[in-house]
Amino acid sequence: MDGAAIYTDGWKSDESLILNGYDYHRIYHHENEFARGKNHVNGIESFWSFCKRRLAKFNGIAKANLLLHLKECEFRFNHRHQNITPILKKIINRC
Repeated sequence: MDGAAIYTDGWKSDESLILNGYDYHRIYHHENEFARGKNHVNGIESFWSFCKRRLAKFNGIAKANLLLHLKECEFRFNHRHQNITPILKKIINRC
């Protein structure tokens, strides 16, 4: 994704993103910086925390199924404040 803007927490290895053509910005948590305007990394950190807790229940998953599990985590995370039963019923009825 040449030219894509990426915001990270300033981890040293992320500096290589600049070499790969990304518009790279650091949010320095260790300097008590947690946002720069509307940009922050808390959203992705929250999502990964959610994913790790959910996927840990499986005690490992096959590499071939990782993307499907992540997509399920994405769906559940994006709808975490809703009752997903009606949404799932609607999806099932379309099949």
